[in-house]
This record gives sequence, structure tokens and C-alpha cells, in this order.
Amino acid sequence: MSVAHTQPLTMAPPELLREVHFDDEMETKISELLKRYPTKQAALLPVLWLCQEKWGWLSSGVLKAIADRLDLSPAFVEGVTTFYTMYHTEPTGKYLVQVCTTLSCQLCGASGLVEHLKERFGIDFGETTPDGRFTLLGVQCLGACGEGPVVQINNDYYTRLTVETLDQILDELPE
Repeated sequence: MSVAHTQPLTMAPPELLREVHFDDEMETKISELLKRYPTKQAALLPVLWLCQEKWGWLSSGVLKAIADRLDLSPAFVEGVTTFYTMYHTEPTGKYLVQVCTTLSCQLCGASGLVEHLKERFGIDFGETTPDGRFTLLGVQCLGACGEGPVVQINNDYYTRLTVETLDQILDELPE
């Protein structure tokens, strides 16, 4: 089993994201997104995703820039951002390991994977390893219920996992 396609995430350091101004490339991408939606507010989720892809996470400076660009209140943008678990308001590790903890995956062995990951990494849900390599999250339904247990590492899904296959995947991740 090869996992060479899962690449490390890159996180912009907090000091670079205190005050954000969109460059021409980002302005072009946002303008293209806005053409697809009836209102600026309707484009909020994809603009959040676009910004998270660029910087790795959504600082308060990024959220303010989005609010200004879309003519929305910063509180509204923050409320939407914190409602969804796919958006991160703090930097994560190079590998964001999300384990589905819903009933379907639990019945297929997810609880054993969770305990193993917590022990292997020495962290709990919502924490990052001291070396900054892994962040561990428990999430609700990754949408692959028929193939549990499911783990998402960055943007890649891994299904029908055992402790052994999960360890193999983790061991093969690039530094």
C-alpha cells in the first residue's frame, strides 16, 4: 500500500496573517468564485476554503480580509467559520489526521484506531504532536460509512483500516 500522494500541509506563520491583503492572484480567484453565486454571502464557504488552501488555516486577519472583501461583518464570517469543522482557526500539524467516530465506523473498529493513534502520537483529540507533524481530530461522518473505519489525512481518505494498515500509511508519509 503506497501513500505517496498524501503530502504535508504548509501553514503560514501567525505573524504573517495578522493583517491580510489579497494579492492580484487571490483577487482574481475570488472574483471568479463570485460569478458563480447570486450574492457575496453565498460565496463565503468557497472563499474560506480558497484562503485555507493558500495559508493552511484561517487567522483572524484572514477572516477580517474575507469579511471586508465580501461586505460581511467579521462576526458573521467568524461564526460561519467556527460552525464548520473543515475550517481551522489555528495552525495544524503537517498531517491533519481525522478519524470518523460515528456509529458506523465505531462498529467497524474506529475506537481501536483512536486509542492506537492517541498512544502512538502521545496526544488527544484537538492536539498537535510536539514536533508539529500530526494533529489528531475526531470527526463526525466522513461520508464513507460503507467502508469504515475511515481516516482522512489532509485531503486523502483511507478506508477499511486496521491498526496495521494505518501504521503502514503513517510510516510512509513524507517528512
